[in-house]
Formats: sequence, C-alpha cells, structure tokens
Amino acid sequence: MSNPNPGSGSPDNPNPQTGSPDKQPATEAQAARTALGNTERAEAATSGRQPAPEAKPSLGRLFLDNLWAANTFTVTLLSLVLAMVVGAVLMIVSDPEVLATYSYITARPSDALNASWTLVSEAYGNLFKGAIFDPEAVGFQAVMSPISETLTYTAPLVFTGLSVALAFRGGLFNIGAQGQATMGVILAALAGFLLPLPPGLHLLVAVLAGALGGAIWGFVPGILKARTGAHEVINTIMLNYIATYFLTWIIVQNGIQDPNRTDAISRPVDGSAQLPRLLGDNLRVHAGIILAVLATWAVWWLLNRSTLGFELRAVGANPDAARTAGISVTRTYVLIMVFAGILAGLGGSNMVLGSTASALTPLVVAQIGFDGILVALLGRVKPWGVALAALLFGALQAGGNRMQSYSGISLELVTVLQALIVIFIAAPALVKAIFQLRAARAARLQTSLAKGW
Repeated sequence: MSNPNPGSGSPDNPNPQTGSPDKQPATEAQAARTALGNTERAEAATSGRQPAPEAKPSLGRLFLDNLWAANTFTVTLLSLVLAMVVGAVLMIVSDPEVLATYSYITARPSDALNASWTLVSEAYGNLFKGAIFDPEAVGFQAVMSPISETLTYTAPLVFTGLSVALAFRGGLFNIGAQGQATMGVILAALAGFLLPLPPGLHLLVAVLAGALGGAIWGFVPGILKARTGAHEVINTIMLNYIATYFLTWIIVQNGIQDPNRTDAISRPVDGSAQLPRLLGDNLRVHAGIILAVLATWAVWWLLNRSTLGFELRAVGANPDAARTAGISVTRTYVLIMVFAGILAGLGGSNMVLGSTASALTPLVVAQIGFDGILVALLGRVKPWGVALAALLFGALQAGGNRMQSYSGISLELVTVLQALIVIFIAAPALVKAIFQLRAARAARLQTSLAKGW
C-alpha cells in the first residue's frame, strides 16, 4: 500500500522531508542534531533543570560580522575604493609612455607593472600631499597649507550641498543652487564695495545680502511650484541661465566695473567686508568654514528637532497624507525653496567674501551649485553626511591641483573620480554584487531621496 504522505519516512523514500515543501530536504547530520536537541530538551523538562543559555557573541565578533555587511559605511568606503581603481586604470590608459610598456608585456611584464605602479602611486601620493599632509613639508605654513586649501574648497560646497539636500528631504529637486549661489555672490559683492560701513557690521551686511539674493532666487520657483504646480526642475534650470547672464551684464556697468581694468571684472570687495582668515594672511582658510559647520548643525536641528522640520519631511514623504493631516503643502514648498536659496546664497557669498576671489568675474561662482548636487547625493541628503562629503570633494579639488602640477595628471580626472564615487554610491546593489556583501542587519540601504536614503 502506498504512503499517502510522500514527505514522511517510508521504504520508498529514504530521505524524508521535514517542514515546508519549499525548503531543501534535511541531511542526515541535520536530522541527528535535531534529534539530539529534542532529546536534551526532553531530559531537561523531565529533570526540571533549565537548558543552558546560548552564549552571546562578543563585541569583536559582532564587529567582524557586520564589517563585511551592506551597511552605509561599508558601501561608501568600497565605492571610494572602486572609484580609485577605475581612476588608476584611466591614468594608465591615458599615459602614452606607460601604455607603450604593455605592447611587450608578455616578454617583460615587470616593465608594465612597475611603470603603472609608479604613475598611479605618485599621482595618488600627490593627491594626498595636496589635500591632507605633506611629510616633506617644513614650517607651519607648509604643513598647514594642504588642510587650508581643502577647507577653503569645502566651505561653499557645504552650503550648496545642504541647499540641495534640504530640498530633497522636502520632496523637491533643487537644480537651481547654481543660480541661487550666483545671485548670492552678486548681492554680497555689491554690498561689499558699494556700502561704506564700519568693519564687523559691513561683513554682517554683506553676508546677509548674499543670503537674501539666494532667498529671492529660491522663492520664485517655490511660489510657482506651490501656486501653479510648475515643476521646480524646469524653473530652477531656467533661473540658472538668467542669473548667469545677469552676472555677466552687471559686471560691466558703470560703478560696478573696476575703472582700472578693461576686462569683465568688478571693483574689489572692501577689506572690512572680507571674512577673516583663521591661520594668518598667508593661508587661505577663512571663517566661512565655521559658518558652514554652524549651518550644518542648524539644518540638522531644523529637520530633526523642529515642528517645521517634521512638516517638511512629512510633505517630502507623502504630500497628500500631509495635506490630510492639516499641513499646508503650499506654504511648506515655498519655505523649502526659500531656505534652500538662503543656503546656496551663503555658499556664493563665501566665494567673494572669502579668499577664493575678491571681485566679481563671470566665473566667480565656478560650479559650486552643480557640485552641491553631487555632495548631497554622496552625503545621502543628511546634514552631517553632506558636510563630510563636501570635505571629501574639497580634498579632491585641493589635491587635484597638486596632482596636476607634480604628476602631470589632468585636473579633469578629479572630476571623473567625483562622478565615479557618486555612481557607485547611487548603485549600492552593484557594490554589493562586486564585493559579495552580506545583508546588513541593523541598517538597511534605502533608495528614497525624500526619506534621506
């Protein structure tokens, strides 16, 4: 007679299945361990004694178990490694002398390997020396110069990165940080050389003027989004062009252009409106980095400790639910873009009130607004993450200048490294697949920008 339950033990089925039919059949060793465990529990119940508690893993064991897990820190660190590896390959293939050694690699492989290692190690060595520390430096100024340059490039990127990140958390994509920074640099410079004010007050007015310029340029797409539903991406892109052309026009106007110059450059900002330098006149780092840290803390407090921040995050997560809960989505959209504009405007004012430039030029803002998008993505649109990402980008920029001068590597390669880092950060599944990371237990990678990744 056939057995009605094929999963049970029978002569026709020497390996019976246990549990769900979707699982693999238990092996003999597993069956033995299960039987032993059942026997021990039965004996413990009969004798009245409790089974021995399982030993908790040590702190070191937990660290090792989570070290190779797909948490945010590991994925970010491995993304940097991947970007540097791809960057090294690009250095090798773009150098004709090194590439020539690969034509006879089968005959003398050491030539290709040594040439490649020399090129890559010198390039990344100069990147480190120009951004953090030069072991061969002598004297205070030479030792602190790399850090000074890194912090100088970092300060405006913190502001524009926070601008983009704050809008992300509210469900908006602020492409207009470039235009808002441009308006900020214009008004800050105008206040810096047109208003005859005493020191201290002059600097405060110039900084506030820069914030005002960004706020105005953020209010326009905010009110259009709130009142008409016009997409903020289109509006901010168009406003970027308007701000750029307005800058090139205003520079050459009477009273604005430097009377001693014939090219497009404005009068220099008065010394009373300049941000003070922190490490002396010979090093460029200025008080803007302190303002950047304060702005980072303020945005963190706004998002996590204030009622307005809760409303902002609620609208970003689900505007319909927020509206049903009584939150004014229209008001929130306007405030988001105004605050984002203020931050970007402060970033722009750093460019002309700090040590980067002292006058308006068509390229005075550089690309800090667009770089702020990359910084926000790399920082996973969280305030302190944005600050660290801006520090990394500032280090790449400062070190890239030395890498170009000493190693002959194109400065554009630094931009490629930045883009590669963001690509790998934005594709955590790719990083996990390459390095075979385990699933994170405590922290899961999220992909929603509105929820802060």
